[in-house]
Amino acid sequence: MEILLWLVALALIAAGLAGTVLPALPGTPLIFAGMFAIAVYGGFTPVGRWTLAVLGMLTLLSLAIDWLASGFGARRAGASPRAFWGATIGALAGLFFGLPGIVLGPFLGALAAEIGAGRTLGDAGRAGLGAWLGLALGSAAKIAIAFTMIGIFAWRYLVA
Repeated sequence: MEILLWLVALALIAAGLAGTVLPALPGTPLIFAGMFAIAVYGGFTPVGRWTLAVLGMLTLLSLAIDWLASGFGARRAGASPRAFWGATIGALAGLFFGLPGIVLGPFLGALAAEIGAGRTLGDAGRAGLGAWLGLALGSAAKIAIAFTMIGIFAWRYLVA
């Protein structure tokens, strides 16, 4: 039973790491869920409730950054709310085209949404770039937070 728990928890953490760059998966919540399962199984020893509280706060921070960064990047470039949704749909569609799709999908999605809204190509391009930069910076922050969470958990689990 212990091996099964560890496999499930590690699978959640691995899926969470993938979710930090793939928009379809909730990255840090999955990482937190895996760590929480390990902590509960261990009776909150050596990973205690305070450590889990810090990890939970980092999870919430990651979600807030992800949501705000995308909208901020698009709005900063003068994009409409359609650009944000276009970038999100473009990111999901881009998953099917490998790394080029992941990189270009958000930009092309925002660009298409803005052109569909009747904006000029120049304005749509600026909006697409802003939405893409917001998504890229949000992803970078999520990755940093995810590895910070893993580092804190590993330190508490292995050192304590």
